Amino acid sequence: MDAFVAKLAAWWAGTSTTEMIWLGIGFAAQLMFSMRFILQWIASERAKQSIVPEVFWYFSFAGGSMLFAYAIYRVDPVFILGQGTGLLIYARNIHFIWQGKRDESSQKVAAE
Repeated sequence: MDAFVAKLAAWWAGTSTTEMIWLGIGFAAQLMFSMRFILQWIASERAKQSIVPEVFWYFSFAGGSMLFAYAIYRVDPVFILGQGTGLLIYARNIHFIWQGKRDESSQKVAAE
């Protein structure tokens, strides 16, 4: 245990402020990305069927964007490609959500 604490203390002392900020961003991004599954699980439990709530896509896009920035900072091509591809999918789903709301709004106005 003492060896672990010594290694941790040495790592902490040798880590720059910039690195610590990016680690914080990385952890926050991972938390946000994970929240989408928790929210999806709660929505599905309440409905007693598999549901993907709208907020799932917003958390996906926000967490994916942060992880994408983190991957660029880390210069990790596998992570960059994976998160970049995901961002396109999340953005497209958000587009469909907004388009659906716009269409519903137009139909309500036309019906009045």
